[in-house]
Amino acid sequence: MRAVVQRVSSASVDVSGERVAEIANGLLVLLGVADGDDGADAKWMAEKVVSLRIFEDDDGKMNLSIRDVAGSLLAVSQFTLLGDCRKGRRPSFVKAARPELAEKLYSEFISAVQELDVATQTGRFQTHMSISLVNDGPVTIIVESPSR
Repeated sequence: MRAVVQRVSSASVDVSGERVAEIANGLLVLLGVADGDDGADAKWMAEKVVSLRIFEDDDGKMNLSIRDVAGSLLAVSQFTLLGDCRKGRRPSFVKAARPELAEKLYSEFISAVQELDVATQTGRFQTHMSISLVNDGPVTIIVESPSR
């Protein structure tokens, strides 16, 4: 499982011109599920992302987690994070999980984040989405589950 985690002051998702999700201060998480990932990866990723100390404290140091700042999380499934560009000019997505598994583990990730008491919004799985964000910092972290 691979995630791109962005600290944002705002983020939203639109589908066909309709706003389907929106958060203020928090994290935008683009989540890619790989073939071979399982529920343990989803739970590990949720705990890791929620525990990341990437928000500034009173001294301006990245020392606080999303829970510490009472932020929200916007999760968006993005299989293209598993694209392999090492050969040729067209990415290969053979390492991305099949949609059935990806949707299941994406949902498990969201449930695990919610169980950790973080307000959560989501994009829509397997749809064309327009994502808007204001990256705060900018802070962008790539997180991979141990099985990667």
